[in-house]
Amino acid sequence: MIEEKKIAMENAIILLKRVGHCKMLKNIWDLEFVYSLLNERFEKMIIEGGKKDEGKNEKLVTDLCECYLSLGFFFSPEMFSVCVPCIIKVALKKEENEEAQKEVEIALIALSNVGFYKIEQKLYLNEIKEIIKYHQEHRNLTRLAYQSAWQFLIKRWVKDKGMKEVIVNELHFTREARREIEELKRNVDWKRKEEEKRGKKVKKVLVIERWLNAINDFLSECTLWNEEFIGLLSSIAQVYRAAKGNNEVISNKCIHSLRTASDYGVVEVDVMLKEGVVDLFSEEMKRSTLEHFTVWNCLHFFLTISERLKEEEKDETDETKRNATKMEIFEKMEEEGYEDVIISFHKMLNFLKDQYYGFGNISLNISDYFVNA
Repeated sequence: MIEEKKIAMENAIILLKRVGHCKMLKNIWDLEFVYSLLNERFEKMIIEGGKKDEGKNEKLVTDLCECYLSLGFFFSPEMFSVCVPCIIKVALKKEENEEAQKEVEIALIALSNVGFYKIEQKLYLNEIKEIIKYHQEHRNLTRLAYQSAWQFLIKRWVKDKGMKEVIVNELHFTREARREIEELKRNVDWKRKEEEKRGKKVKKVLVIERWLNAINDFLSECTLWNEEFIGLLSSIAQVYRAAKGNNEVISNKCIHSLRTASDYGVVEVDVMLKEGVVDLFSEEMKRSTLEHFTVWNCLHFFLTISERLKEEEKDETDETKRNATKMEIFEKMEEEGYEDVIISFHKMLNFLKDQYYGFGNISLNISDYFVNA
């Protein structure tokens, strides 16, 4: 249509930016664009535009970069040297008027769509730190924009282990994630169904969903612990209880994040006990009807913490602490009929292992699910 002059290039870019933005908000994965001629043309135009010094149309290059990142799924790594600085420049705007905030939000959402690629720190790190720190002090970003800045940064961690200290202790991810999901939870009418009937997702729910994605990525890679972790798990548990029966996507993501926390040693078992995570999984297992996804996560959770509590500790202090935790969990589970609940799932384990991907690591040995205090 552009070639036939049915639509001007500027209008086409505006339209495609809007399409990419809506795609991100609806969490749509579309691989067709990646293999399209339009994607190739965008890459060529961005590279050519990025090389120009005189007569360079920065606004056009930035718009093209936003379209390219928000519409795509797989990216050519060489494109990041042009796209990331262009979009970061827009995201650095600090005006608090509605138009500027929207422009910054669109830019950060586009950045958040960049997957787990290795990107040179010099292209983004100082700037993204400035964006996050400035918001922490002045609250100038929309909630979606702020979450998107974090989502972009968390995804860098996987390929750049040096980011751990920055994310955990300098920018305080767990503190910020906890505060954001708690505030959002309080402002969501979880029983409201009108938007679902119209196929419209409430924006606050969308932001909670994206925070949970980032938290899960964080928990699956984190090896640093600080006191700000305390409270995060209980906040996720609160969101789960609010969403249960009202929003399946959110409740499933909460269960998945809490189960992920059990898989990695950075979150100790006694913390999960104090934060109410053990209680939550125990409550879920006693429900009369359970989705297979929830069954797997519950079984995986109790299998994992049983294995962790059987591990040899490094010193006498650790062993005393571990034994106290084991006894507390054992007494709690015995009181709640945990053994009978576990046994009730035994007949369906073979079915789950055969029918569903990911059930292969669930043990068929019932004794593996008990904490031998």
